[in-house]
Amino acid sequence: MAISLGISAINWVNEDILALGDHYTAEEVLADMSGLGFAGTEFCRKFPKDAPSLQALLANYNMVLSSQWNSVHFSDAARKEAELEKYKRRVDFLAEMGCKHVVTCESGNTFEDLTQNKVSIEELNEEQWASLIDGLHRAGQYCNDKGMKLVYHYHGETVIEKPAQIDRLMASTDARLVHLLYDTGHAYYGGYDPLELLNKYYDRIAYIHLKDIRKAQLEQLLESGLRFRTGVQNGVFTVPGDGCIDFAPIVQQLLARKYDGWIIIEAEQDPDVANPVEYAAKALRYLQTIGLPV
Repeated sequence: MAISLGISAINWVNEDILALGDHYTAEEVLADMSGLGFAGTEFCRKFPKDAPSLQALLANYNMVLSSQWNSVHFSDAARKEAELEKYKRRVDFLAEMGCKHVVTCESGNTFEDLTQNKVSIEELNEEQWASLIDGLHRAGQYCNDKGMKLVYHYHGETVIEKPAQIDRLMASTDARLVHLLYDTGHAYYGGYDPLELLNKYYDRIAYIHLKDIRKAQLEQLLESGLRFRTGVQNGVFTVPGDGCIDFAPIVQQLLARKYDGWIIIEAEQDPDVANPVEYAAKALRYLQTIGLPV
């Protein structure tokens, strides 16, 4: 069994809420990660955008790139071809970086009311579902041809968020082309019991994000109908062991099934409120107590 333990740069530098962690440099983030003993991380907006420069920077800290977030709009048939071409360029970059996984999330059908900071998500219709599945299959084949795997990241405030949506995605896609990114925090956020999801789709899982949820903040967010980013700012997410998810049975299942691959620690928080190094160290201590080799 060979678990590769990484940590997301989003714990330091938020990708969407630019004020959160913007004072960090790439070197500071990587020095912190390396000092904590992590083997890799995902792409960060502070990193160089060309592969040779990024490889050199990561090597200075004995780190590697595990993957990169990729939003797509495959559900929109009018945009799909252009989206696929953009996606292929991102895959080529990740291949040059030596990555084996391409984090992928459909971002269509989300509408924001800028006057009220509220969001509405329109369910995909049958035509949009068909376009999405076709796009994922074609993107997954491109990844396969490069020796990589498309890992689908179900995510809060998207069209693949809730249990029925995740189930339909899994039932509708070819397991050879579309794998699953198992994210504990987003499972709970969308209403799927993380352990149930793990057991149901273990054979599809090729990449893992471990993050926790603060239940009171989640309930407040869902009742308010406010944006996902507001939840982040209010501390809805935290590191494993600091929220309401019981990770012990999850880790037991991963060990029993001999999971072999990346596990990325995430806690999308305000780094000025939740110090990234302190919280990462807290997560490592907790995961070690429940049996994860760290």
